[in-house]
Amino acid sequence: MNEAFEFSTLYVTFPSEEEAKKIAKVVVTERLAACANIIKGMDSIYTWNEVLEEATEFVSLFKTTKDKVGLLMQRIKELHSYKTPCIVEWPIVSGNPDYLDWIRKSL
Repeated sequence: MNEAFEFSTLYVTFPSEEEAKKIAKVVVTERLAACANIIKGMDSIYTWNEVLEEATEFVSLFKTTKDKVGLLMQRIKELHSYKTPCIVEWPIVSGNPDYLDWIRKSL
């Protein structure tokens, strides 16, 4: 099996940059994620409670190891202000071996 399959990225949306940064700092400090990238100002259109909604959100990409995904998801859910936050795992199928080694060593 490809060594990269040991790693995952979590895609998470937030209502504000402040919340994204606050949670990123917590999970990186707790060594649940090696890194969090925050992408500012994404427009989201979705249905919530049968109503079409439109909002500006902030995307975070959390890099971690496969064995920490469950703990990282749970911690983000505990800290997140949304009732049903978008938290989606994207397995890393390949990557720079030096970067993947950095992720492993950072956790």
